[in-house]
Amino acid sequence: MPAPDFADWLAITELKARYCRLLDTKDWDGWAALFTPDFLLDATGSGGPRIEGRDAAVASVRHSLETVKTVHHVHMPELTLSGDAATGIWPMQDHLVWADGRTMTGYGHYHDRYIRIDGAWRIAQSRLTRLHIAMQSPPPSA
Repeated sequence: MPAPDFADWLAITELKARYCRLLDTKDWDGWAALFTPDFLLDATGSGGPRIEGRDAAVASVRHSLETVKTVHHVHMPELTLSGDAATGIWPMQDHLVWADGRTMTGYGHYHDRYIRIDGAWRIAQSRLTRLHIAMQSPPPSA
């Protein structure tokens, strides 16, 4: 099997890096631009919804996280490229802090599918699975 084009591999890793940065900075227009119009978000493996369509997925995530401080990290991916399509599995960690002091740290994987459209890679599908979630209640009031 021929080695994948490193430029494509790098472009997809940069796409996922932007995914994390734009989500955590709440740049919803920039974040939406990373997805195909028919994007599928599947968080059923971690207790969340399955949402079809970029606009619906972005609206749902925005509603859930707009006021939550978040930090998303992804680590070394397993990428498989084939022409204008690719798949990837990313080990991930996220940390969420709500205004009332509750926190959640999650560990798991993103399972993504990518499509190159007009020379640019976009996320067509993302499935989140969780291995562990650590929840912490808010500290007691003084």
